Amino acid sequence: MTEDRRAIVPVWTLATGDVRMPALARDEPMTAERLAELRGVLDVLADEPIATLELHPLPDKLDRGRGIPLDAVSPLAQHLSQFITQSARSSSVAATATAAGEGLYRMVVPAKVAAQFGQGIVRPMASKAAAGGVHSALMNSTGIAANATFVPVGKAAAAGAVGGAGATAGVAVAGSAALTVAAPLVLMAVAVGVSANADYKRQQAIEHLTELLEQLHEQKLDDEHSELDGCRDAIDKATAILLDQGKLGVSLGLDSAVHAINTALGAADRRLARWQSALDKLSDGKPVEISTLTKSFPGVDDHGGMFRTHLELAALAVALKRRVIVLQAVEHAQDDPDNSFENFARVLKRDHQRLQELESSIAGVLERLSALELAGPQGLRPVFTTGEVDRLMRAANRIHKLGDGVMGNSRTTDVAIEIARNKDGSVVVFPALPI
Repeated sequence: MTEDRRAIVPVWTLATGDVRMPALARDEPMTAERLAELRGVLDVLADEPIATLELHPLPDKLDRGRGIPLDAVSPLAQHLSQFITQSARSSSVAATATAAGEGLYRMVVPAKVAAQFGQGIVRPMASKAAAGGVHSALMNSTGIAANATFVPVGKAAAAGAVGGAGATAGVAVAGSAALTVAAPLVLMAVAVGVSANADYKRQQAIEHLTELLEQLHEQKLDDEHSELDGCRDAIDKATAILLDQGKLGVSLGLDSAVHAINTALGAADRRLARWQSALDKLSDGKPVEISTLTKSFPGVDDHGGMFRTHLELAALAVALKRRVIVLQAVEHAQDDPDNSFENFARVLKRDHQRLQELESSIAGVLERLSALELAGPQGLRPVFTTGEVDRLMRAANRIHKLGDGVMGNSRTTDVAIEIARNKDGSVVVFPALPI
């Protein structure tokens, strides 16, 4: 989506704790570049994480199916409605911008918050529409267009009624009210956005697995896939209950789902150890015969195969575990509402470590495989048949591409969460994205 050159985009700063806002910005309009600079400085100078919230018009075409819908009585929708009402009372800019009742709210949480979530929990989603692009309700491949004018919402919004959620830079946050509006709003937006991102990864893994298993006809792997996919119902119900501030009960079956996911992660760990051991046994720098490689990595030279199915099963287990981690973090945060944001971030960071190590190790295996030099079959014949040459070329190309999709440990970036708000107060939260 490209902003109109004359578009006025209101922007709020959201304090997640009882802090004094650094005196950096005034009330004059800003460009997108200036806003990005301001975010960076706030990230460095602020004692507590400070997010920003922009309000854009709803795009004409919006794929709501990618997000998680929440009705008007859900905590996130209520926190957003409360924020809108209080901000409009004290700012004519906010009142004008929110008068229609609907819009696309874009929350950007700083890199220090993203680091607390654990690196890798939010990753780009490749766009089929444009090379290098990402899926997003608002962003295009280059981010927000610079044509729009961003206007900080007036200082009056920070007088204590909204506890710093509408404060502009240079205004002190009043008392403990910062934790009553801003922190829960940011927390719930992050929780739903990260959960939506993890569910998108689950959908991708399911699509790949279905295709691979249809080719393999491997009953044991099909059963493993079915058991993992069967966890979705319990996780979806638990997500809905927690995001409505309910309490989880044993009748949901979440304990059984967590057991199945942990079992699948254990299987992924064992397979990973076998892959690493097989690669360690290969001679450094020497070409490897395809037949030798496929003994330890069945089907690695083909589009399908058991090895690639094992990779997708691991990806599915990781995606499901990420959703469970978010549920656990929300539950802990809601049990301690006075320390909600810090509690949430701490749980996410601690439990994410194992998943990060597993993904990094699998990425290392793929990189090592992609760097291998392949040799043709060894024997008494001095030449290869045309079929053998073709197979060697195809296998080399497919194996070398294994490293293409590997994501390295890039620096942590700000994270954007987009929330479509309808006139009735209900919202759709889209997957969180790095920017």
